[in-house]
Amino acid sequence: MNLSESESLRAMLAGEQDLVVVNSCAVTSEAVRQTRQAIRRARLARPLARLLVTGCAAEVERGALAAMPEVDGLIANTAKLDPRAWNVAPAALAASARHTRAFIVVQNGCDHACTFCVIPQGRGPSRSVPIEGVLGDIARHLDCGTREVVLTGVDLTSWGHDLPGAPRLGTLVQAILSRFPSLPRLRLSSVDGVEIDPLLFDLIASEARLMPHLHLSLQHGNDLILKRMKRRHLRRDALELVHALKARRPDLAIGADLIAGFPTEDEAAHQDNVSIIAELAIVHGHIFPYSPRPGTPAARMPQVQVPEIKARAAQLREAVAAQRSHWLSSLMGKRLSVLAERDGTGHAPNFARVALPPGTKAGDLVTITPTRIAEGLLA
Repeated sequence: MNLSESESLRAMLAGEQDLVVVNSCAVTSEAVRQTRQAIRRARLARPLARLLVTGCAAEVERGALAAMPEVDGLIANTAKLDPRAWNVAPAALAASARHTRAFIVVQNGCDHACTFCVIPQGRGPSRSVPIEGVLGDIARHLDCGTREVVLTGVDLTSWGHDLPGAPRLGTLVQAILSRFPSLPRLRLSSVDGVEIDPLLFDLIASEARLMPHLHLSLQHGNDLILKRMKRRHLRRDALELVHALKARRPDLAIGADLIAGFPTEDEAAHQDNVSIIAELAIVHGHIFPYSPRPGTPAARMPQVQVPEIKARAAQLREAVAAQRSHWLSSLMGKRLSVLAERDGTGHAPNFARVALPPGTKAGDLVTITPTRIAEGLLA
């Protein structure tokens, strides 16, 4: 989502001279630390430029960032894509041709209150882009040669609740596939499994152009920890969803976000977190060591010691690596349609990364039959 927003900012501010924009993140304390680091590096590199900060950290850490001597000003996160906030003339934003896939933001903000999260403070309540707006955005990217569209949002599966008639995400996905029959690949970013509506479930299970890659905002594998996080699902909900989808689409690759060392997590809860990786066959794992965010309920709960958090995160990564290794081996000798990118690699429909032959043109869809694994890539 930040990539998409940053590309829009780049296009909108293309005519501005000596301006540096830091589009910040605040999802973890580490993200805020990296934001400060990026600000200092930018000032050293461009000492005479005007340096403005936007994004989530500019909201939840507003006073601290404004006090940094390197910062000339802050732009509200909710206004950062409004030309008036930057004092530039409104203009139709051209689709960027920098990437072979287009990240289309269809939803922003969040109405939930997970106890570890500050995103609602940084991005505000959930807001949906109407269907025609999404279709228009996609059309501009397709005109620039984009071959794959990725729908993204803070809480993607909440799309539509604030629109007339309260449509669900499945309605939007179906509209995209119907309007653009020549679009070869449509992909979803992170989704909340309990919000997958029946139409979306059916499309994930059966639509060839909707890529067989589902990334779940899972967070944990233990029911008590999930309740303390104020998540809206239990372990069995994730298991039932994935098993039902894989019964209809066996090649579906599962990704998930998992937090290690959430407050009150004991060894038994941690083992539930480890074991769900194998039960769901998670091959794309994003592992986050828990770090307390000031102002969140979780920061006031009994904390796990930092060395233990790091050790548990390492165990989770090892478990994902084992699943991924087995999965990559299972793809040997299978024909894969790969979207070529500019770095000499590409992604198969299941999001396996593939090394491509020299000279492959970025944006081409090529068929590859991998015979080996090299540095985590199929080749």
